[in-house]
Amino acid sequence: MGIHDGHREKMRRRFLETGLAGFADHEALELLLFYAIPRRDTNALAHQLLERYGSLETVLAAPVEDLQKVKGMGESAALLLRLVPMLTERSRRREDALVILNSTEKAGNYMLHRFDGKKNELVYELCLDRKGKLLASKLLTEGDVNGAELNIRKLVGNALMTNASAVILSHNHPSGVALPSSEDFTTTDRVRTALESVGVQLVDHIIVADGDFVSMRDSGYFTK
Repeated sequence: MGIHDGHREKMRRRFLETGLAGFADHEALELLLFYAIPRRDTNALAHQLLERYGSLETVLAAPVEDLQKVKGMGESAALLLRLVPMLTERSRRREDALVILNSTEKAGNYMLHRFDGKKNELVYELCLDRKGKLLASKLLTEGDVNGAELNIRKLVGNALMTNASAVILSHNHPSGVALPSSEDFTTTDRVRTALESVGVQLVDHIIVADGDFVSMRDSGYFTK
């Protein structure tokens, strides 16, 4: 058994015992790459990918052709990295077909799961029908720990494309508490105005941080 084989075996055992708990992003990526690159150290490649794309989420969203531009990334490895999130998204779409988010608790708990372990700020749009059934969960944008820019046109387009009657906006504060900032109030007003112009109601803006969430509707802001 070579040095790389011994390291891989330790990583596999660690995963079998604890799952991904305690794995840094580069370690999780390194482990995944084991199965496409059988006889080479993938630690350096994992670091290189994260440095190029900025986050694990962005690595897994990168096109196959672009991934192959990274030294050491062959077609098999690039296909594996794209296949994983595609399978996850397909599974989530099937789960979403059965999701009813007709209460703050249900919506908040749904978003807690989506943001679990995320280190960058993400903004999601939940498109709902009149009864609160989830029609689509759309990742609008991703930023660094200092924030993410919101594309209002994309948000409105998603609502129209899914024929939504209502929308819940949600984002996380990776390094803070689940309380709205002044920018969050401004964004909420912009989104509400844009959606109202096409006959769609913004029913809540949920902020998630450190395993907790705050509903701006329940906080009284939506009555203003």
